[in-house]
Amino acid sequence: MLNRIKRSSLSALLILLLGIAIGFGIASPARMVSGQQAVADEETQLLRDIYAKVNPSVVSITVRIPAGRVQPNPFGQRGGVQPFAMAAGSGFVYDTAGHIVTNAHVVQGADQVEVTFSDDTMMRAKIVGIDLDSDLAVIQVQGDASRYKPLVLANSDELAVGDRAIAIGNPFERAGTMTQGIVSGLHRSVDALAQTSSGGSYTIPDAVQTDAALNPGNSGGPLLNNRGEVIGVNEQIASQVQQSSGVSFAIPSNLVKMIADALIKDGKVTHSWLGISGGTLTLDLNEQLNLPPDTHGAYVGTVQPNSPAAKAGLKGGSETTNVNGNSLPVGGDVIVAVDKNPVRHFDDLTSYLFMRTKVGQTITLTVLRDGKQQDIQVTLGARPTSRTS
Repeated sequence: MLNRIKRSSLSALLILLLGIAIGFGIASPARMVSGQQAVADEETQLLRDIYAKVNPSVVSITVRIPAGRVQPNPFGQRGGVQPFAMAAGSGFVYDTAGHIVTNAHVVQGADQVEVTFSDDTMMRAKIVGIDLDSDLAVIQVQGDASRYKPLVLANSDELAVGDRAIAIGNPFERAGTMTQGIVSGLHRSVDALAQTSSGGSYTIPDAVQTDAALNPGNSGGPLLNNRGEVIGVNEQIASQVQQSSGVSFAIPSNLVKMIADALIKDGKVTHSWLGISGGTLTLDLNEQLNLPPDTHGAYVGTVQPNSPAAKAGLKGGSETTNVNGNSLPVGGDVIVAVDKNPVRHFDDLTSYLFMRTKVGQTITLTVLRDGKQQDIQVTLGARPTSRTS
């Protein structure tokens, strides 16, 4: 009898403790579903609010470009020479004066630009300025656009991988299309439209990488954070088929502001120029240069004649070696700092020159030459007039 009472008391205690646990720590399936639904509803409402706030200020852009290309006749007759080609892209309201930001490649070469707002209002626009080096352009509508609010630009220096990324634009001429993803990479370099005098490509620094679905026609549209602020201008996708592959790039908002303000003020942008080409040090290159394996920096492969770098005495590769099947010049300087800011990658140097210097400014490069460190002062020039591909 005594043992039976003890077991009964123990059972009662376990039941009581289990009840307490259920009441205070273990959610029932119904409560879990309810919580998930609340989160989903909140997410949906956030996206709806951002779309309602931002979409009225996102525009579709249609341009006419003199072409002279042969087009097949849709009615079966012999094709004739078409005097124009048509193209489309996206953009967004930048200020209260009717300025619209878009990509340079959207409006480059156009003799007619048409802007359509989300409420189907259509206006002609003029090109204010184009900067091929950043692939940015500013156009201005020829009409009253005061009812459309300028979008707010965020500080792209504060972005982190994993942040929300939302795109609104005109992919495949489907205006007002919204997609979302995350910021999947930062400080990427992508090819600009401008080319160097030697045929190489300049790069756009600090591009924002995202997995938000972007397609042809999204170019020039805004990439947004979870507050509906612009963190970048959608610029290009990495894809073998020219459609979304989950790797897309946007020009960072801080660069957008710098370029757009300059284009509105002067109609053009003059970029500072050093006059070198090269790359980031690798383990193989370190071995060829007799450097410690953990050495980081920007390797100077070539120095362009009569460039600021050449005038300052910067040294490029003098001998050629084979690294993994590639012919590389060796013997050049390794830039490890610029104005005392560490340079670990070639992109660090490019970004500093693009974002923080002006023509005529003198910078100090800290270089490794023949295993010894020294400082070299360089007075930057203006980029030579470049051609486009």
